[in-house]
Order: sequence, then structure tokens, then C-alpha cells
Amino acid sequence: MKTPRVTIHTLQQMKARGEKISVLTAYDATFARLFDEAGVDVLLVGDSLGMVVQGHDTTLPVTLEEMSYHCRAVARGARRAHIVGDLPFMTYQASIEQGLNSAGLLMKDGGCHSVKLEGGAVHAELVRRLVAAGIPVMGHIGLTPQSFHQLGGFKVQGRGREGRERLLADARALEEAGAYAIVLEAIPADIAAEITGAVSVPTIGIGAGAGCDGQVLVCYDMLGMDESFKPRFVRRFASLGRAVSEATAAYVQELREGTFPAATESFAGDKAPVAEVKLYSSGGG
Repeated sequence: MKTPRVTIHTLQQMKARGEKISVLTAYDATFARLFDEAGVDVLLVGDSLGMVVQGHDTTLPVTLEEMSYHCRAVARGARRAHIVGDLPFMTYQASIEQGLNSAGLLMKDGGCHSVKLEGGAVHAELVRRLVAAGIPVMGHIGLTPQSFHQLGGFKVQGRGREGRERLLADARALEEAGAYAIVLEAIPADIAAEITGAVSVPTIGIGAGAGCDGQVLVCYDMLGMDESFKPRFVRRFASLGRAVSEATAAYVQELREGTFPAATESFAGDKAPVAEVKLYSSGGG
């Protein structure tokens, strides 16, 4: 029997039941398939790819076309998870029409089920228009990486009474505009819990404590691909960066020593089965 797809209504029901929502970033079909098979509810094709995939210092250089490319790859790998595509910097801030066109591209060409945008009340009208056009929207408040320079870096947001009130107002504005979920990033845990109780839509925390309806992590952080990156809110569930380095070093060493490939690791010349030769061709460098 085919596994039902996670939808925005599934996520709403999970909040109502008090069931935590699992979210991971994904940027390609292979990781999407692995996360999907492991039971992750939502795959976020985040503009974080600018940093962890492309090697930039911020998310700002990522283009809409690049996001669409990675969304298509993730969509091909996932069968159950809900897929969210990030709207990159300056693809929705200029006008409502720009935002509609950009979100439409991620849905039509990228194969996403919804889009995510950063900012609160200032983008409420855009959220309203997107929802009216049939495009589900996930909001994102608190630390918004696309505002890196304006915020003065990656800093905790919402400290003090004024900051708390602003975050609550932003969350309510997004809810009223029709957002189906809201990411709460790098805000004090007590404020995140208060927002979660104040809105009817699921909240997804990252560095915002355990009181949110779900959590999201950048997959490379969760897997421990870069051991030099150690923010307090990240828990490594594996140390794959070290495993990859050790496996690569073993490959190089055995190749140089002449122990790889062994006689049993070849296709035995002309007697190789056709299916194996095709597999080798498609899997080669």
C-alpha cells in the first residue's frame, strides 16, 4: 500500500495531537530518499545550500534557478515527506508580483508542495496573496539569515519586552494571513513556547527550545559533516564527516598499496554480465 503524503493538514493534525513534527533540510535526491525512508515529516530545501553546498559565507548569493534545481532533485527522491522550497534573497521582497512569480516557479518547476519566506508582518500581504493563489506558505521569524547584515550577524532575537512583542505580533500576522506553519529561529525558549501556545498553526524551532511543535536542523549539521561547526542548538546524531574522511583515506592508501581493486572486484573481462556493465557505466565517475 502506498504511504500517504504528508500535507499541511497532516501537520495541523500533528499539532492538535501534540505529536512532534520532524523537519530536515535536503538538497539532493539521495539524501531526500534516505530521510524520507527514515520517517522525516518535512524536507526543507533551504537556501542554506548556499553555505553548506556552495561554500558561501551567507545564504544571500543563492538564486531562484538554483533553488528550483535542488527542489526538483529532492522531489524525485521523496515519496512521503512534505517538501518546502525556500524563496531566496530578493526574489520576493521587491513586490507582491515578484513574490507570486518566484513562488509559482518553485511550485511548478521545482515540484515543491509549499514555499517558505523570511519575515513577519511586513510580508503578511504577500502571504495572503500566495495562499489565495493556492500556494501554501511557511513563515520564518526570529533570526532570518537573509537579513544577516541588517541584524549584525547570526544573533539571538527577541530579547527584551519590545523584542518579545514584535515576535508575537509577527507570528499572529503570519497566522492571520494564512501561513500554515512558522519557523522560529534563535529566539529565547520561553518566548518560543509562548508563541506556540498563542497561534493555531504549527511552530518549527531551530535554536528556540523544546516548546515548539517541531524542530528543524540542517542535515549536514545533524549528521556531523563539519566538526568545526558547533553551535549550541545543534545536536550531532552521527559523525559522518570523520567517517567520510577515514573511508577516503583508506581508499587512497589501498589504491597506492595495490590492494584495491582485488581480483574478485573486477568484471572478469568479456564474461561480465551485461547488466553489471550497464550498472558500472552509470555509476562511474
